[in-house]
Amino acid sequence: MVEWTEQERSIITNIFGNLDYEDVGSKALSRCLIVYPWTQRYFASFGNLYNAEAIKTNPNIAAHGTKVLHGLDRAVKNMDNIKATYAELSVLHSEKLHVDPDNFKLLADCLTIVIAAKLGSAFSPEIQATFQKFLAVVVSALGRQYH
Repeated sequence: MVEWTEQERSIITNIFGNLDYEDVGSKALSRCLIVYPWTQRYFASFGNLYNAEAIKTNPNIAAHGTKVLHGLDRAVKNMDNIKATYAELSVLHSEKLHVDPDNFKLLADCLTIVIAAKLGSAFSPEIQATFQKFLAVVVSALGRQYH
């Protein structure tokens, strides 16, 4: 079980409380698909992913990026039991969608970059460490079914 300080809880809540989900979600998923092109194979039904511009302007990618960020709300609201919160989603990604669990880490890294760019100097080392701790717990929970 992960221990969260009140300060860490506050940091995570503040980050998500001030996010533009549509903008950040779209940019994070687009970045992941562009920088790590092998991740595109899970999105074949999303239409044109031929190049970076097509990915960045694809409405299906934007919608899924937003959906992913809203999915992280579940972890924010259940920080004391993130693994149980994502148990069904872990099964879905493992058994039905056959997503490589390493892709969760890649997307978490891309999300961190996008949020760091949005927050600028407010993304202090303490905030970065807390945010990466949070995402590491989420990534672990999503990959749990694979173990």
